[in-house]
Amino acid sequence: MGNSRSQSGQKFCSRFLPEEQAEIDRLFDALSSEMHSPSTSPRSFSLKALKSHIGEALPPEMVTRLYDGMRRVDLTGKAMRPSDSVSQEQFTVSMSHLLKGNSEEKSLVILKMISATECPVKAREVQKFTEDLVGSVVHVLNYRQELRGWTQKRGPGPPSRVQVLAAQLFSEMDLRGGEKILGPQQLDCECDRATIEDWVFRAPHVATFLSVVIHRGFLLLRSSLDLTTLVPECHVDQERVFESILDVLSVIYINSHLRREQQGRWHLLFSSELHGHSFAQLCGHITHRGPCVLLLEDHDGQVFGGFASCSWEVRPQFQVSRGMNGGMTSCCLQCWRPCFRARRILTGDDACFLFSIYPRMAVYTSTGYNDHYMYLNHGQQTIPNGLGMGGQHGYFGLWIDVDFGKGHSKAKPKCTTYNSPQLSAQENFGFKKMEVWAVGDSSGSQQAKSSKSILDVDPEAQALLEISGRSRHSEGLRDVPEEE
Repeated sequence: MGNSRSQSGQKFCSRFLPEEQAEIDRLFDALSSEMHSPSTSPRSFSLKALKSHIGEALPPEMVTRLYDGMRRVDLTGKAMRPSDSVSQEQFTVSMSHLLKGNSEEKSLVILKMISATECPVKAREVQKFTEDLVGSVVHVLNYRQELRGWTQKRGPGPPSRVQVLAAQLFSEMDLRGGEKILGPQQLDCECDRATIEDWVFRAPHVATFLSVVIHRGFLLLRSSLDLTTLVPECHVDQERVFESILDVLSVIYINSHLRREQQGRWHLLFSSELHGHSFAQLCGHITHRGPCVLLLEDHDGQVFGGFASCSWEVRPQFQVSRGMNGGMTSCCLQCWRPCFRARRILTGDDACFLFSIYPRMAVYTSTGYNDHYMYLNHGQQTIPNGLGMGGQHGYFGLWIDVDFGKGHSKAKPKCTTYNSPQLSAQENFGFKKMEVWAVGDSSGSQQAKSSKSILDVDPEAQALLEISGRSRHSEGLRDVPEEE
């Protein structure tokens, strides 16, 4: 098996380990044994055979794209017309490029999946390919029952969640000269191979999604793809039926911006639908629980939020973790000037970010302009009570008011901390749903719990005690945490 391979095919076969190549050969043998066309050569397979083998695991349009990409691979370098079927060499080279190739090799096959012409493709053709690719990922994960507890979700109207993520990936493309595709009038611009190669490099989700489609669609080299860092496990304690604001594509997008150790598992801490529309309940469920993702859906259907890289703490200052001259710094909301106040636990760093999910997906990271990353306060008369991320008092990038159900997102033109625009449909908004998810292994939060007083066993009681202004007598008996 494989002795008749051309020199070109053999070159690319060497990219696979022996056991991987054996699995690829077995799949080709299965495909080529399904002789559905008299014009198909004995050592090749047809589109009909590929569709029969894959069944409903992938959408028909993606199966056709993959087939066209494979049969258009030119093994001779003489730009011959595409073959009528896929040979073993073409199959092996295509799998090598898509699964193990660099950006240049991947772009070669992607271009052939998009168009049969050798000329540059139109931007609108790339846009349609991207939508087909994203849709195929959701389709195959759902078909293989590997959504890991998440669901498919449709937006309240057009665009769909598939179109939203596809638009984000498509926005990573730069035309010649670094020009972005900003509107429909530019969809007729030409994209050559260098443009596609640069796009595949800039948007790693394109290559990742192609891998998912092949590994899970073809059931090929499945152990080579670890889905745990792509799709985290969804964990909800409540036994009640719970419909999250999030869908699997939103989770994939946000999860890709987290550290690797935070990507495997998301655990619901707070939901306004499950735990009530209460700021005290919010504080009680999210404090001292480690890094978490906060999400809101406003009354206009827009979905947005923020990632807090450290545990939330109830205190009348922004939470920061950077030290200066051996001390720790925070910013007083009354004076808006740096002050030096020795505190044992101050959290929040430049790994925090804001994001939008619908009607567009985007992540907004720290600018370094200030350290106003996280703020959570309650029960004060002279300084704001609520939860905020970025910006400043009265002008937060994202603010949840103590009068639960209200907030604001102010940015004219951008939030100084995260360079984010206005996230909500209205500057001062009302929201109908809120969720907070702890991310990563629960061992971190368990370790944090073990170092707390007996009051910390009940986080809501702890929050209410802090709100009332009463001191916690065991606070001074804790060991000072060691600096990392």
